Amino acid sequence: MSRHIEVLMIEDSPTDVMFAREAFSAAKLLNNVSVVEDGVSAMSYLRKESGYSAATTPDLIFLDLNLPGKHGSEILRDIKADAQLKHIPIVILTTSDDEQDILNSYRDSAACFITKPVDMQKFIAVARDIAQFWFAVVTLPENAK
Repeated sequence: MSRHIEVLMIEDSPTDVMFAREAFSAAKLLNNVSVVEDGVSAMSYLRKESGYSAATTPDLIFLDLNLPGKHGSEILRDIKADAQLKHIPIVILTTSDDEQDILNSYRDSAACFITKPVDMQKFIAVARDIAQFWFAVVTLPENAK
């Protein structure tokens, strides 16, 4: 794939962001990863408000459920309720393995649900697999800017 992929990570753990960036880099995949740490910032970024006027519309979103302030499930519903954003695939990438979180995420139109391993090497391996699938196998839509 030669197209540059824009990724938005909605993640409050700097360590998890670092692991994901490392895995994407190791997979030598063409992408740009932007990060916001909470739901308010995520919606401002996606709507290009409050200091995010130059933000690029992502091709793919990685969303943690356990975020400060607004829970990730609320953010998922907000994005999927917005006609300008609902086309963006959202991968739930979280430490939760709660069956209700999984069910609710799919009911709310998440593209997939992945439980983060707590072991660093396993996390990097999972992030590499995610990157390989979403950036090299899946055909993402050209963003409607």
